[in-house]
This record gives sequence, structure tokens and C-alpha cells, in this order.
Amino acid sequence: MEREYIGIDLHKAFFQAYAMTSSAERRWAQRYPTSDAGIAALVARCGPGSQVAVEASSPTWAFVDRLVGHVGAIRVVDTRKTRIKAGYAAKTDRLDAQRLADALRRDSVVGIYYPPPAIRDLRELGRYRCHLARLQASLKQRIHALLLRQGVAAPRALFTQRGTSWLDTLVLPGWAGDELRGLRQVLADVRRQLAPVMIAIRAVAASDPIARALDQRPGFGPVFSVTVRAEVGTIVRFPDGPHLASYAGLVPRVERSGGRQWSGRITKAGSPWLRWTLIEAALHQFRRQDDFGRWARRLALRAGILKTRVAVARALCTEVFAVWPRE
Repeated sequence: MEREYIGIDLHKAFFQAYAMTSSAERRWAQRYPTSDAGIAALVARCGPGSQVAVEASSPTWAFVDRLVGHVGAIRVVDTRKTRIKAGYAAKTDRLDAQRLADALRRDSVVGIYYPPPAIRDLRELGRYRCHLARLQASLKQRIHALLLRQGVAAPRALFTQRGTSWLDTLVLPGWAGDELRGLRQVLADVRRQLAPVMIAIRAVAASDPIARALDQRPGFGPVFSVTVRAEVGTIVRFPDGPHLASYAGLVPRVERSGGRQWSGRITKAGSPWLRWTLIEAALHQFRRQDDFGRWARRLALRAGILKTRVAVARALCTEVFAVWPRE
């Protein structure tokens, strides 16, 4: 069967497909609904010789899952690194799909990691915990702000058992009292949801060999270990620690031209969850008594704590790469 190249411009309600031959001749183009029926219609037009390229977006993984096994190969395209728009004045869904197909035909697309369902589910666990923890912190801050607006001197440890007993006896006038009761109720609900999530994270950290190895690093723990394990997926896709740091967006932007070189802020490309975890873990590295900890403390005195946290997080990528168990 002759090989064909299919570019797909994916949207929430529909997707546009464009197929071309190895000689860049159009074979067919069609718009389908993003539904089981639409994907089944696309699969019916594909075969073992079909090569598919689809841009990375929120619905991409569920879409790709339903195509795997029905086409010859599928590439999830990193649009930031793939130049697909040069030479066209117009931009439509059909043209975008055509450009993707042509870039795939020329083997000029840059693909991204396609995590298996188990890794994606583990990512959801870590991100869910992060959302709940941030919501919990936000609710606590709102309660503190409410008491401050009402001129109430709150205990220092407001959300301990003693502080909770004090809040039970507090009576605020008007809507402030209703707001306090409502915020405390939402906070209690968030805490109830967070408890089983933390149990699941600790279970993964104890049973997964990669998370267990990361958990033994200074400054890590069940939450950081499981998050890093999920966001990286497999370490073999990185040749060394600096490449892992680049994936986390912790490397500076660099421009070189002639004899001049300019370095700017970090790129913040790649996984924001991995970057956040490493920067948070960097805070705990200053207490280390080894060469790494001494280097971090010296750098903090010279460059300041904020820049040092980023530098330490970048250096942690080399340690993560070194201790990651290989298959």
C-alpha cells in the first residue's frame, strides 16, 4: 500500500484532516466531528501506510489513543519547534492540516513524548493534589484576611486544633460571620478530598521503584517524588541532566551572533509542574552538609536566594538523572 501523510488540525468540536501522497499530491481532505463517529470515519479512510501528524493540545491524548493501532504511525507535533506556516499568506483549518501533512512528508516535524495511559493517570494524581493544596492555602489566606478586616486578633497557629477551637467560639457580625462559616466549610471539604489523595501518593511512592529512589534524595518526599516521576515518564528520552533541565524550562535563553553572546531569563518551556516541583525541592537543599549544599549556600550569598533557587533546581536535574533507575 502506498504511503500517505495525513495532517490533522484538532479542535474541541471537530477536526480537519488533509491527506497527501509522497509526491505532495492531494489525496483527500475532510472535516469530521470530534466524536466516536467522526474518528471511526477517519479510521475507515486510513490504513497501515498512513502516517498521521496532529498538533499537541488538551484533547490530543484522548484523540491519539483512539487512532493508535489503526494507522501506520502517529506523531504528536510540538508546534513551537516545528515550522509549518512559512510560505502561506492565509491561515485556515484546512491549510493548517495541509502544512502538517507536508511537514510530516518532509520529515521536518518535531514530535513530543507520548506518555502511556498509566503515566498520564499518575500525572492527574499529582496535579490534582497540587490543585487541592493551592485551594487549601488560598482558603486559609482568605480567612486570615477576613479576620484582619474585622479587626480580630487571631492566634498565631490558626489552623491547628487549638486554633480551630478558637474559631468555633468566634462570632462575627453580619455577612462576615456567614463568610467565615462558608470558608471554613469549603476548607473542610477540601481537606476531606485531600486526605485520600495523599494516601494514594504515599502508596505510589512506596511501591514504584523510581519514585522510591527519588524519595531518598534530600529535600524530596512522596509528593515531589511522585510528581517528578510522573512528569518525566521515562528518563531514556533525555541524554543527560542538562537536557532534563531544558525540558523543565530551567535553562536560560541564549542568543549568539558573531562574537556576541546574550543570556536571559529561563525559558519556562516544557512541563510547568516539573519546574515547580524542582524549584520547591531546591529550598530544602540549603540544609545539606555535602558539597552540593555548601555550593548552594555560597551561591545564595553571592547571587541572592531567588536566582539561586533556579540554579539549584537546574543542578537537581543532574542528580535526578543519575539516581533514576534504568529498566
